[in-house]
Amino acid sequence: MPTRHVSLRDSEPPALAEGLRRLRASLGVPSAFPADVLAEADAAAASPRLPSRDLTDVPFVTLDPEASTDLDQAFHLSRTPGGYLLRYAIADVAAFVVPGGRVDAEANARGETLYAPTRRTPLHPATLSEGATSLLPGQVRPALVWELRLDADGGTVDTRVERALVRSRAKLSYAGAQADLDAGRADEQVQLLRTVGRLRQEVEVARGGVSLSVPEQEVRASDSRWTLAFRAPLPVEDWNAQLSLATGMAAAALMLEAGVGILRTLPPARDSALGKLRRTASALGIAWPRAMEYPEFVRSLDASVPAQAAMLNACTMLFRGAGYQAFEGSSPEQPLHAAIAAPYAHVTAPLRRLVDRYAGETCVAICAGTPVPEWVAAALPGLPAVMDESNRRAKKYERGTVDLVEAMVLAPSLGRTFTGTVLEVDPDDGDGVLQLADPAVEARVKGDGLVLGETASATLVAADLLAGTVEFRVLG
Repeated sequence: MPTRHVSLRDSEPPALAEGLRRLRASLGVPSAFPADVLAEADAAAASPRLPSRDLTDVPFVTLDPEASTDLDQAFHLSRTPGGYLLRYAIADVAAFVVPGGRVDAEANARGETLYAPTRRTPLHPATLSEGATSLLPGQVRPALVWELRLDADGGTVDTRVERALVRSRAKLSYAGAQADLDAGRADEQVQLLRTVGRLRQEVEVARGGVSLSVPEQEVRASDSRWTLAFRAPLPVEDWNAQLSLATGMAAAALMLEAGVGILRTLPPARDSALGKLRRTASALGIAWPRAMEYPEFVRSLDASVPAQAAMLNACTMLFRGAGYQAFEGSSPEQPLHAAIAAPYAHVTAPLRRLVDRYAGETCVAICAGTPVPEWVAAALPGLPAVMDESNRRAKKYERGTVDLVEAMVLAPSLGRTFTGTVLEVDPDDGDGVLQLADPAVEARVKGDGLVLGETASATLVAADLLAGTVEFRVLG
């Protein structure tokens, strides 16, 4: 599910570099891989465990940001008499990583790939994540191949996953695929992606789920000043995400039926969180009728409109409380992911997220009618704690990065008075949180007489580019 990303169009601004360095140090973000991990990765890349099934004749394609080289997923869509067949190939990390080995231990320590504006801290060494395991075009790779049979309305009617050799035919980019669709020259796979993606979106609406397509904030230089702008996701990105969501739900169904596995869960949103979102919408000048439910409201937002893009970013707060539930025998007491409105599992990004390797192995064993591998079964009970800790670090890194960027953008405006809406008021000290409309920044505000939900004028009195903090004060 969504995370907030900030990208830099050019190089890292000097004003931001030291703050990011301190942030990484404070969170213990790893840098280079140890030499023994790199050596084991090199050896593994040269001698993977290869499956007997050969699907290299299936013309899979990948679809990612243009610069991506760690390609987890490749898809092939086809029509069937009753609907559609989705073949979804997922990089087979377990074909290279030895359980209990050095690469495995390092991946368990890292948990997931971490992202910052100008760098990526990967889960696995590049020899694997950008080389031997990546589903690069023209290269034969071992993969976990999911086969989802969909009916004419896009609903899943049958699921299977097993190992196979695959070969991607093309590395497509989001921008290129969207341009081809818009110009009417897209090939069959991209056209089918649009068809199936739209059907899956309709299934999602009927289910009561909501996909949060979070805009990316870009830092831009303008007249010697730094500004923040939002990049709206393209429709093809949302359709592509629907393939991953369908696979994650299918994986969860397999594991629940078999009575073993690990789910990604999210409790229903609290009324207080929804109340804060409504105040945020008001602060940004966005109408949210009382009768409109949250999923419908999210679907009404246009990420190409700056204020609405900021609203989509604010909506990520409802995803707080997400976690992992491992189980064996009885199902979790609360197995649902509230935003998806169904049980869901992470299985489609094993190059970037540790848990996917274990969940994928579980599903392969279930479909083969064999016991879950011992190394997977032994790790499942402790995996939620490993991933929760990893997620905490990733969120702090993500939030810290956004804070640093916002401080950098606001710094030239010290002493200026802004108008915003009070989103929160601390009952103990009366301080609060102020949502500005322009720029779309949420920040701490001090002063007397703050009233929840009302407009306030506050002066920017501090912007620390090293700590990533800003402070507004209501001046009497």
